[in-house]
Amino acid sequence: MDSLTATIPARVTVWYDGACPLCLREIALMRRLDRAKRLHFIDAARADAICPLDRRLMLSRLHAREDGRMLSGAAAFAAMWRAIPALRWLGLAARLRPVGIALEGLYRAFLLVRPALQWLAR
Repeated sequence: MDSLTATIPARVTVWYDGACPLCLREIALMRRLDRAKRLHFIDAARADAICPLDRRLMLSRLHAREDGRMLSGAAAFAAMWRAIPALRWLGLAARLRPVGIALEGLYRAFLLVRPALQWLAR
C-alpha cells in the first residue's frame, strides 16, 4: 500500500437529502468519482434511514462521518473529497483554517439560495 492510499479514510458515511434535486446531482457525481467505493451514502429523507442526529438537522445540511467524527456543511464535503483520490488535495486544503472558513462561508451562502435553486432544478 503506498503512502497516499494509506492516508485515505477507509470509509466515509454521508447523509444527504434525497428529496433535493441539487443534492441528488452532487451525490451522483460523487458516486461516479468514488471508484474505490470509499463513500457510503444514506438518504436521510427516507423514513427508514438511520440518522445519528435529529433528522431535520441532517436534512438541513450535508453530514458525514469520517474516522468516527460527525461533520457537517463544508467539512462534510471535504471528508468526501479526501476519500476520492482525484479530489484528495482539495479535501486536505479544506483542513487549512482559512480555506475551511471560506468554504463554510460559501456553503452557508448556498444554503440561503438552495430553496430557489431547488425550485429551478425541478
